[in-house]
Parts: sequence; C-alpha cells; structure tokens
Amino acid sequence: MLRFVEEILLLLLRDDDGKLIHVPERTLDRTIAGAVLMDLAMENRIDTDLEKLMLIDSTPVGDGLLDPTLAHIAAQREESDARYWVEHTAARAEGIREEAFARLVDHGILERHDDRHLWVFRSRRYPVVDGTAEREVKLRIMGVLFSDEIPSPRDVVIICLADACGIFGELLSKVELEQAAARIEQVRKLDLIGQAMTQAIRDIEVWLASSTVSRFML
Repeated sequence: MLRFVEEILLLLLRDDDGKLIHVPERTLDRTIAGAVLMDLAMENRIDTDLEKLMLIDSTPVGDGLLDPTLAHIAAQREESDARYWVEHTAARAEGIREEAFARLVDHGILERHDDRHLWVFRSRRYPVVDGTAEREVKLRIMGVLFSDEIPSPRDVVIICLADACGIFGELLSKVELEQAAARIEQVRKLDLIGQAMTQAIRDIEVWLASSTVSRFML
C-alpha cells in the first residue's frame, strides 16, 4: 500500500509530461507534511484533538518517510498542536518528496527523466509507467465525492490532501467541482490534522496576499 505522500504526488503529476502541476512551494510543503502526520495517525503512533497532538507509540514504523517525524515528536517533551507539527515537518518536505518519488520509481510506477541541455541539468520529470495506482486513488476520490457513502479514513485523508493543494481544479470539470464543493467541505472537516494543514496553508496565502498589496502601495 502506498503512503499518502506517494498518492498525492501521483495525483499532482501531469499525464502529458510527468511534471508536477504548479502548486506554490509553501502549499506543497505543508501538504506533504500533513500527509506524513496523517500516515502516523493511521499507524496509531499519534493522535490529535483541538488543542494538541499526542504521541501514542514511539516505536518506529520502519518507514523512512515517517520515522524521522515520529522521532522528532517523541523527542519533544512538551506537547504541541497539529499546526506546529505541520510547520515543523514542512521544513523537511523537499527531502520527503524526493524519497517518495524514488520509491515510486523503484516500484515501477514512475520513471525518472533528467532533462539536460548541453550537459547542464535543467529539470526532472516522472512519467507514469504503471497507472494502476493513480487510477485507484482517483476512483476512490470520485466514489466518495459523488455518493452519500460514509468515507473510509483513508479516503478522508486523500480528499483533505487533494483539497489542500488545489488539485480538484485539475481533476474535475467546473460543473463537477461546483457539484462536489459541499461534499469536499463536509469530508474535509472529518480530520483534525487536515484542518490544521489547511489552515496553515490559508494563513500563508493571506499573508502573501497582504504583503503583495503592501509592497504595491509603497
């Protein structure tokens, strides 16, 4: 089973060239951080309420995408809230992302292409080799958004992540997005880590917008 970081990266890859859909770096970092924390919750290593994120079990999962964050949580004596750990984990998001891509390549799901010009590295892309995992994630999402069925915990998580990074604008038509908006909001409220991650992203967007206006007015 893929980790949530791997699943959200598959959704973010463009089918035509294997490059990531444009998502602001700060947004992507916090989405990746949220994915790691959500997987730790699914592994019964952490829990969270409205005020704090709690360590349940410090035993390593045995997964390089998750264990460094778990170790940081276990090493901190004072409890902090989920928002704190989203921000803390986001600082390592680039390394987490690269490890997740490497695993997807190792699993035969993606290929890695380094594009060069005159021997100079220009960009990296990851064309899909086996689209089974990507299709499965998309089917899970659509099955929840366009039905009244109670979503599974994993479905709640991937919808929270997809909403946080704005991928629904790529996955759904304008009409479909309007139809699914209320359902997305309903599902998103079911996960406290997802709420903390989304709020962190929105706060940054508001700050960036206000900074831009301030510079324009000077």
